[in-house]
Amino acid sequence: MTLKIEGKVVGAFVQEFRRAWDELAPSLKSRKMIVDLRGTTFLDMEGKQILAEIAKTGAEFVFASPLTRYYAEEATGRIPPNGD
Repeated sequence: MTLKIEGKVVGAFVQEFRRAWDELAPSLKSRKMIVDLRGTTFLDMEGKQILAEIAKTGAEFVFASPLTRYYAEEATGRIPPNGD
């Protein structure tokens, strides 16, 4: 199962992201989740929190730039949220 996130995830788009994840999460069960961040240009704090929730399921992240790599690493806890 792939969740593709594109553009800026702010304001109303965060609510749409939350709705999509809340609807998708119960159907995952043992299926592998892939989160495609390649088209993401910005995630606000709430969007990053949702991404971190998704990461807790063991999801695999696909990224294509230093920014999207940062979002993936931050969500999975591989780097501290403040970048230190």
